[in-house]
Amino acid sequence: MAKVTLITGGQRSGKSRYAQKLAEENSANPVYLATARKWDAEFEARIERHKADRGEKWRTIELERFSGIVDFSGEVVVMDCVTLWLNNIFFDNQFNVEISLMQAKEEWEKFTKSSFKLIVVSNELGMGVIPENKEARQFADLQGWVNQFIASQADEVILMVSGIPLKVK
Repeated sequence: MAKVTLITGGQRSGKSRYAQKLAEENSANPVYLATARKWDAEFEARIERHKADRGEKWRTIELERFSGIVDFSGEVVVMDCVTLWLNNIFFDNQFNVEISLMQAKEEWEKFTKSSFKLIVVSNELGMGVIPENKEARQFADLQGWVNQFIASQADEVILMVSGIPLKVK
């Protein structure tokens, strides 16, 4: 079973930077599991900036969904991030919350079966303004439920606030 550290917090709270720091402290060649879809040119530029920030020692694997596809046994992996991975599941299921929640839990269970160190980044969407449209509200609920599910299984949970890590679990 994977040893999981969940790093959560608001947008631009320092989650990714902290996750990368932890990975580099635990491995000379960590793995970066990128879950983003390249939706548009702005988002693709954001992805390229993240790659450049990591440098050459990182091995990057891009997977929008990861249902048992790669064996990370013995590796140190940063998954960045739950929110984008979950968005892919939600979109693929035509915004059906129940099916998306079930699939996310199933994929997570398969993904974390092997023995590796996983540092996973997620967003706390429920700490902000309530979205005005139905799908965004449903996604915020889905994200909260998946965060709770992952946190319940995690060995360690860190909340990032303004670049400062606060140990929750």
